[in-house]
Amino acid sequence: MAVDGVRLEQRHGKARVRVGRVWREPCGRHHFVEWNVSISLLSDCLPAYTDGNNSDIVATDTMKNTVYVKAKECNQPLSSEEFAIVLGKHFTSFYQQVTAAIINIIEKPWERICIDGQPHEHGFKLGSEKHTTEVIVKKSGALQIVSGIEGLAVLKTTQSGFEGFIRDKYTILPETRERMLATEVTAFWRYPFETLASIPAKELYFTEKYMDVKKVLIETFFGPIKGGVYSPSVQSTLYYMAKAVLARVPDVSSVKLKMPNLHFLPVNLSSKDNPVIVKFEDDVYLPTDEPHGSIEATLSRIHSKM
Repeated sequence: MAVDGVRLEQRHGKARVRVGRVWREPCGRHHFVEWNVSISLLSDCLPAYTDGNNSDIVATDTMKNTVYVKAKECNQPLSSEEFAIVLGKHFTSFYQQVTAAIINIIEKPWERICIDGQPHEHGFKLGSEKHTTEVIVKKSGALQIVSGIEGLAVLKTTQSGFEGFIRDKYTILPETRERMLATEVTAFWRYPFETLASIPAKELYFTEKYMDVKKVLIETFFGPIKGGVYSPSVQSTLYYMAKAVLARVPDVSSVKLKMPNLHFLPVNLSSKDNPVIVKFEDDVYLPTDEPHGSIEATLSRIHSKM
């Protein structure tokens, strides 16, 4: 909006609202999630900026309290996407001046533990990769949902190479058909649902789709148990991982992958007087991620947006 001869774009919210929620079944089985919630509201509150009039401001402390109240009101286990939709619907319907709500949630990977092969009723351990989501809800009912996974660290000790790349006077990297391949995958995928009414009614639908995408990413990276699959580059592996998600998870309209190299450099000890003290024959490595290659790409179905 234009005011006093300048253009004003504004939003306000509350970040890093941490909440844990336990659901207890009568049979003794418990369900647990830990969420880190960030809220950003787009609202008609121009007087707060131009006149110091806060009468249209939703206090950020109120937003924090709303997270806890809405978590309490959710009587059944639900996904982070579903909880984000609950919050977005509340803020856009309860406050007349709020035109849109952007809800970001990072879910900590608490996983149920197994004792002697049996799932424990109320025991959990902390995993590695995190489930993320960004939900945008507008007062009109328009919707956008982007889910993701962060920190999916994967490594294979063979079936990877890199050759045929540009060589010039600055190039010293040798070509190879045998190297380790390790990366920490960050993936974001967008669902096609554009209205609140179009969301599937299936219980824990988004949790199921998250597990589906994660499974596809892992299986495509590694290939078959026997022999695996050869990777000619991170770019090639990234492409086939993203393509497999679109092929095997129809409800995903686009997927973005970021896959930085986690390098494992073969160690060879040498000195000025002794060029080769010990040659480890590619079985002892120096792990390093600084500096690292940065590879990312987005694949979308035709006519879809990311």
